[in-house]
Amino acid sequence: QVQLVESGGGLVQAGGSLRLSCAASGLTFGSYVMGWFRQAPGKEREFVAAISWSGGNTFYTNSVKGRFTISRDNAKNTVYLQMNSLKPEDTAVYYCAAKISTGQIMDRRLYANWGQGTQVTVSS
Repeated sequence: QVQLVESGGGLVQAGGSLRLSCAASGLTFGSYVMGWFRQAPGKEREFVAAISWSGGNTFYTNSVKGRFTISRDNAKNTVYLQMNSLKPEDTAVYYCAAKISTGQIMDRRLYANWGQGTQVTVSS
């Protein structure tokens, strides 16, 4: 079955950087749009970034544009999220997700496969 396993979370000071990874198995990775979402305590899960199957198109929520970069390595079945200039408001559990269709890329309901999440905590 499909498995998505995130890693790379942790505790970092404001202004610092983290790189999240998501290793995928059980799917034809190069055929899937890959996304990152996050959920802070008491809040809904929200879209952060996504990347097309080829890596040629990337999408970001406004609050992370210019600070976060999503990328993928189809040979390694892995998607990454480089997070720079981190802020306390970036604190959340970050989830990797996969979907086969290309439309409505920010809609979490269209992502069929999810990882277990990795905690990112940014201290002020």
